[in-house]
Amino acid sequence: MSEQRPLHRLFGLSWTDFFQGTDVSVEPEMDLSLKQQFVDLVLIRKGSGPIPRPLPDGFEDLALHNLITFKSHREALDGWALCELIGHYVNYRKQVSPSLDALLPESNFRLFAVCVRYPHNLMQQGGFKQVRAGIYEATYPGVTIQVIVVHQLPQVEHNAMLHLFSARADQLRYGKEHYQPRSRETSTLLYELFRAYQEDPDMASQLEEFVRQSIDELLKKLPPQKRLEGLSPEERLEGLPPEKRLEGLSPEKRLEGLSPEERLEGLSPEELRAAMEAVQRRLKANGSSAKPE
Repeated sequence: MSEQRPLHRLFGLSWTDFFQGTDVSVEPEMDLSLKQQFVDLVLIRKGSGPIPRPLPDGFEDLALHNLITFKSHREALDGWALCELIGHYVNYRKQVSPSLDALLPESNFRLFAVCVRYPHNLMQQGGFKQVRAGIYEATYPGVTIQVIVVHQLPQVEHNAMLHLFSARADQLRYGKEHYQPRSRETSTLLYELFRAYQEDPDMASQLEEFVRQSIDELLKKLPPQKRLEGLSPEERLEGLPPEKRLEGLSPEKRLEGLSPEERLEGLSPEELRAAMEAVQRRLKANGSSAKPE
């Protein structure tokens, strides 16, 4: 995962999961030039049939090629970001068309800008029309950009995936509880997302506590091999039952750190007697003797 843009990478992975089993191909962080210039996400329709699940608000009418820029709660959507998106569109359209003299029609392309926070400064510049809650349209010469503001989206099932990227505790909770996973990697995606939030110094203490609790819940659900990734020894064992903590350890490792009394605790009289006899045999072999009192 990119250290500088973890939320962007996770945003792409969430769409990959969302479109699992459909005719939509998801291309995260597509390189569009010789000097690397990445567009956050491209959704490509490979069939003409209906998509078998409701899409998040603002994405209902996908074209054949859909370019998306994403701004997390740490970033502001501004005019330059929209200009970059248009530049990506121009470059991408040239690349996927048969030739520069036979460009695919504009109707084959749609542009989307998803931002977590409401872009106050950008909206004050004018040129935006609100379509409904959380959905705006910006029109440039020959290009319309659909702007989706996560913090303004209603809490309904089909928006749950986008709420996973909210910086509001209520939306984040709704996303975690209502997003329907479609691949086995979803639990890992959620864990990585919450961990990224937990490590963010800008998150409010209330939301940070919710994220911590969410991580604890997810840890209990993750398979053992996934628990171990990036966790301290204490975190790896957290939430595991005693038998799972001991699984794979040698007898010596299982007893390591226990006092003699703790090692004998729980043994029956017969087991204690057998243990004492074993101790006596060992002492005798070493030239000593011991008798039980």
